[in-house]
Amino acid sequence: MNRKSFLKVGALTGVATAMLGRTAAQSATKLSGPVVVSTWDAGLRANKGAWEVLGAGGNALDAVEKGVMVTENEINCCVGLGANPDRDGFVTLDACIMDHRFNCGSVAFLERIKHPIAVARRVMEKTPHVMLVGDGAQQFAVSEGFPLEPRELSPDAKKAYKKWLENSKYEPQINRENIENKGHGPFAPAQIDGEWNHDTIGMVGIDANGHLAGSCTTSGMGFKMRGRLGDSPIIGAGLYVDGEVGACTATGQGEDVIRVAGSHSVVEMMRQGFGPEMACQKVIERIVKIKGDDVKKIQVAFIAINKNGVVGAFAIHKGFSYALKTNTSEVLVKAKSWFN
Repeated sequence: MNRKSFLKVGALTGVATAMLGRTAAQSATKLSGPVVVSTWDAGLRANKGAWEVLGAGGNALDAVEKGVMVTENEINCCVGLGANPDRDGFVTLDACIMDHRFNCGSVAFLERIKHPIAVARRVMEKTPHVMLVGDGAQQFAVSEGFPLEPRELSPDAKKAYKKWLENSKYEPQINRENIENKGHGPFAPAQIDGEWNHDTIGMVGIDANGHLAGSCTTSGMGFKMRGRLGDSPIIGAGLYVDGEVGACTATGQGEDVIRVAGSHSVVEMMRQGFGPEMACQKVIERIVKIKGDDVKKIQVAFIAINKNGVVGAFAIHKGFSYALKTNTSEVLVKAKSWFN
């Protein structure tokens, strides 16, 4: 075999391998009817909120807004006004929302507003902009009738902040026992009383009409530098929706999701023919390559759904789970990971 023939055969073999990979990745069972999927165990409760809309024949955009509002209402470490503050003692919130027609809205560094996801939707529907931040976002929210909440920490956040101030460390840490036995998010700037700091509730879904939508809301990393933004409010990083392809949302270390335009990259992998799980895996592989040995210190995970209602996820480290709800199922699923 001469060199030209060898190269030709090699190229054909590579194409065949890629096609087989796409076929295998797309072999997951198509889910019938509406589907909603969201990050972490908190997603089980958020999905119930979304299903009040989807189960009644409502649209995906309304569902993903209402779903994550459930989590914004809860007192937890990383979503909503009851969350852990930044290192200066203030809670700042980020959120974004997107529909199947590329309409999107976002708010960042928003203070004293209970439901940033609802404000993000108003930005999408009532302004010519995509993102409002800081005082401007708050001013817009108030003009839309959102009340200013008191500037005070929840009892849990006060306790966590006081504990953090003892050492004031700001670096990811990992506790294998916690993530394997409790199902909590594995990485955070600090561990407070054995509980890890989840950073996001992300949700994507499809309604009975086949329309996709997604939402993402967070208070960001607890005890972050004041003004820090992660991926969650950034369209294309923390969330992306393409009605002709699929939708994706991210959780974990936002800086590293931003580096690879994570959610958009996953959707583009699905556009190339990969199923949701394989698409998530390929973007995780990219992050692993970029980070090198430092990847052991961080966690990133993606969940995705394609236009056919097929769901998939992948993470850097084990311990990430996502909540799935359909007409016939309501489960918490352990995602596959790069490191086992």
